[in-house]
Amino acid sequence: MVLGFSIALIVFSLLLMLLVLMHKGKGGGLSDMFGGGMQSSVGGSSVAERNLDRITLVIGLLWFACIVVLGIIMKTNS
Repeated sequence: MVLGFSIALIVFSLLLMLLVLMHKGKGGGLSDMFGGGMQSSVGGSSVAERNLDRITLVIGLLWFACIVVLGIIMKTNS
């Protein structure tokens, strides 16, 4: 059980890193340093960006749930 949740946590961590890096910079942060602040979005967020936000949120919640379940399992085992 612990092994399965540990593998799921690793997979969700990698997916979360990838999804966060795929987001567009909003300006004022590190994205400006690398030239991300040069572009201005006139039309707001597109459908792809909103879907990326939703997917990131779901993966983040699954990542958090894996951490909580692993903590509970490890606490009850010791």
